[in-house]
Amino acid sequence: MNVPVKSLFDRLGGANAVNTAVDIFYRKVLSDDRVAPFFDNVDMDRQIPKQKAFLTMAFGGPNNYTGLDMRKGHKHLVARGLNDSHVDAIIELLGKTLKELGVPDSDIAEVAAIANSVRNDVLDR
Repeated sequence: MNVPVKSLFDRLGGANAVNTAVDIFYRKVLSDDRVAPFFDNVDMDRQIPKQKAFLTMAFGGPNNYTGLDMRKGHKHLVARGLNDSHVDAIIELLGKTLKELGVPDSDIAEVAAIANSVRNDVLDR
């Protein structure tokens, strides 16, 4: 009998877990000098729900994401100097957040792989 494979979204704990992770993640981001300046003048009350919807979709949950694609959504940040070191910092902070929440290393690695899969789009190259 084949056991259905749970999506990363389900393994992480579903919507509640993603919502909690995004809230903790942005606290880390906004206090990290490497990446916080990119969030100056960002309406976080709008940004956080978009990030939750995007990660839910990216992790195999319901697709309710209606934001810009990665290239269009980050183009203005690339113009301000966004580069690989910043993407690395974001992936590191996301990994630390998931580790704090007790997510297994194998799932954190899968999250990092998903993040890396959009790196070239985020960096508009």
